[in-house]
Amino acid sequence: MRITMIGTGYVGLVSGVCFSDFGHDVVCVDRDPGKIEKLNAGQVPIYEPGLDALMAKNVEAGRLSFTTDLGPAVAGADAVFIAVGTPTRRGDGHADLTYVMGAAEEVAKALTGYAVIVTKSTVPVGTNRKVKQVVAKANPAAEFDVASNPEFLREGAAIDDFMKPDRVVVGVQTERAGEVMADIYRPLFLREFPIVTTDLESAEMIKYAANAFLATKITFINEIAALCERVGADVKEVAKGIGLDGRIGNKFLHAGPGYGGSCFPKDTSALARIGQEHAAPQSIVETVIRVNDGVKARMIEKLRDLCDGTFNGKTIAVLGVTFKPNTDDMRDAPSLTIVPALVGGGAKVRVVDPQGRREGEALLPGVHWADDPYKAAQNADLVVILTEWNEFRALDLKAVAKKMTTPRLADLRNIYSAPDAKRAGFVAYDCIGRPGLTR
Repeated sequence: MRITMIGTGYVGLVSGVCFSDFGHDVVCVDRDPGKIEKLNAGQVPIYEPGLDALMAKNVEAGRLSFTTDLGPAVAGADAVFIAVGTPTRRGDGHADLTYVMGAAEEVAKALTGYAVIVTKSTVPVGTNRKVKQVVAKANPAAEFDVASNPEFLREGAAIDDFMKPDRVVVGVQTERAGEVMADIYRPLFLREFPIVTTDLESAEMIKYAANAFLATKITFINEIAALCERVGADVKEVAKGIGLDGRIGNKFLHAGPGYGGSCFPKDTSALARIGQEHAAPQSIVETVIRVNDGVKARMIEKLRDLCDGTFNGKTIAVLGVTFKPNTDDMRDAPSLTIVPALVGGGAKVRVVDPQGRREGEALLPGVHWADDPYKAAQNADLVVILTEWNEFRALDLKAVAKKMTTPRLADLRNIYSAPDAKRAGFVAYDCIGRPGLTR
């Protein structure tokens, strides 16, 4: 089938590349000529393991191309996917649909025959019906259907998630649109991956409900971790004990410095606003948002305590600033709250991150970027593990401690333990929801 992908951000690019690997002919469109120029030169503008090789393979096979010219790309397409940004709108927490509706209007004017216009972006309930109205108004003669096809890609594991999904969700209004979507996803259907076909509103709601539930699990275990610290329990053992219950499961039960990233913050905020507008307040989600902000504040106080009550004059090494490992994404990362607090408190901050420097240099002014954790730890008063990159999971803790002026470790991902830190020569070690080591 012939597919057009509008938007070459994270979702659009990964989806376009993977669809082409299914055997479809895919044209990816973006307004940014610099981005398209790089893509045509074989350069991937985001960090996602394996994406560069898969993109090159399908470009070479002639199934994948990139352009800024929307008209020819849409003409004759069987399906046009809209995968543009829906950032949180300033002032009210809503998802900003400016780019979605703008893309829909442009697509409408370029249609030359029947096509399914598919919203891949995360959008509030009712958006696809609005897309249909926009298209019909812009081109009354257009023959089309709309569909909702939310994405469930984890950054760092997106290709595997696309090729081996837990489920594919498709919302449609007509049998014809359903058949087109079934043809697009036929390779997954043949391998018996679940495909949930439903109405437009249910598909839109599934995406928000899924992300809100996962954010709730993260926030729940972070609150339990705070209580564990007060009563002397170990949150890792608690998480293991409850996670073995099949009704709960062990995923997203890892205590940390709060959730971040491109989805959870904006989607929980948008869902809360949708609930308020429809007189069905999402009290749990609203609490999750508030508690998650509090978790980040609590992390800052942990670090302050390890620095004898003040950051002023201290040298602090921060290991990891992306919101999770295996991505270069800094959106709403806990580091964007924690690191500025260190700098603002008068600390000299050194940062190490395998992929975060490109975005981080602009987002984290006033820090020094180091090449490896051992250089960052030289003469430091505190080392903070903020993102659990593999590079930080097997540190030579003795070597780190010896380089420091005052060997103190804040392990905000619970990678190590107090006995590990003590054997390595640290005089202070703090983590989340587990016994620490104090001087």
